[in-house]
Amino acid sequence: MVYLNFTQEPLPDSLTSDVQNLNQLKREQFEALAELIFHFLTDPKEGDQFLSQLSEFAALNGISLGPLKSIMKSSILVTSGALKRNLTAEQVQADWKTLGLNEEKASYFADQWKKYAPVLMRQILEINQLVDMEWKFGVTAGSSELNKVGGTFLQLKLVITKGSKTENVYIELTLPQFYNFLHEMERVKNSLECFS
Repeated sequence: MVYLNFTQEPLPDSLTSDVQNLNQLKREQFEALAELIFHFLTDPKEGDQFLSQLSEFAALNGISLGPLKSIMKSSILVTSGALKRNLTAEQVQADWKTLGLNEEKASYFADQWKKYAPVLMRQILEINQLVDMEWKFGVTAGSSELNKVGGTFLQLKLVITKGSKTENVYIELTLPQFYNFLHEMERVKNSLECFS
């Protein structure tokens, strides 16, 4: 089993062939494609413009649009997974190399990741901003499952802004899940401190 940083999920079958197709691109073509990917991720509202740029790229380079769309889909899958897991440029580069991308292209993608990751992280934080949080600790007094009796849990109520409106998100965590959540929040805090 191959270990990848950006996901624990099974990979789509098309990913291997898409990476092979990326390897066949000339350096200039690959770099232009990487720029397209990161521009799309920094401004996803411009989907129509992205598709027209992709069509233009395909026509200029004599590449069929169908396989090119598949390449872009796979590249965005890897990139968005890396973003969700807050990966370093080295981890992104290692994932691309594990997937079969050659050293030079994986290194270029990692350099682009260093350049665009702070912008992408800020975008995510601006979209879903935490406004307020309430919490309660509890102990399970009775349950139909004997092993859950006496178990500690934490209930969280998060108030998040989504655009111009707020939304309440309720979460119930066991103690180990809470410590994992706390660890992830500390990682986010440290990452934000590095970027600012």
